[in-house]
Amino acid sequence: MKLRDLVYRLYARRVEGRLDHAQVPKHIGVILDGNRRWARADGRTTEQGHQAGADKISELLGWCDETDVEVVTLWLLSTDNLDRPAKELKPLLGIIENTVRGLAADGRWRVHHVGQLDLLPPETQTVLKEAEQDTLGVKGILVNVAVGYGGRQEIADAVRSLVLEAAENGSTFEELAERVDIDHITKHLYTRGQPDPDLIIRTSGEQRLSGFMLWQSAHSEYYFCEVFWPAFRKVDFLRALRDYAARHRRYGY
Repeated sequence: MKLRDLVYRLYARRVEGRLDHAQVPKHIGVILDGNRRWARADGRTTEQGHQAGADKISELLGWCDETDVEVVTLWLLSTDNLDRPAKELKPLLGIIENTVRGLAADGRWRVHHVGQLDLLPPETQTVLKEAEQDTLGVKGILVNVAVGYGGRQEIADAVRSLVLEAAENGSTFEELAERVDIDHITKHLYTRGQPDPDLIIRTSGEQRLSGFMLWQSAHSEYYFCEVFWPAFRKVDFLRALRDYAARHRRYGY
């Protein structure tokens, strides 16, 4: 073992030892950013970068399991990403499909898709549906896989669902307008029934949400990490939790 690796492990243990599990976020959203830049910096292909990022997910979920996190939302593919060239998008979708299959086969995680299925190829849709169905009874961490996801699209879909439900119940637009409120819209989001994210982590140094969980993140804390996603380490994760625990959440008060 190299001296640097030994020092890293000792430091990670020290940070973990001082972590108050009572202050750990119950729901963490992660924007897995920097796969392509990591690949370029390391002399690898874009596909290899995406694969390295996918391989990191199981490590992250293991860390979350150790620290009592209950819900994790992983942004794997945005609606904007669907406009990428086919030579990059097709392999990326294949990597995502294999990743979702792996999460379902693991047996420890309950998989739930968030996003617009209709935007995705039939094979990807099938994989997401089967993973969700196959893990319904799993008691472990709820893993939201955001594929074909956009925050604005989610809100638009929630409002559309709300209007259609009202129409099916025979309500007029005037009646709907009279009673619609925040709770009504929340019940039609992709994450309905789940707690909002307490903490959102974005890797690669970018300091913006890019449309991630726009509705749910109203009171979330953010942690922006300089490291590219494939190079994200346990100590980076623990630092995010430590930073979160040190904050005083006011919820607008």
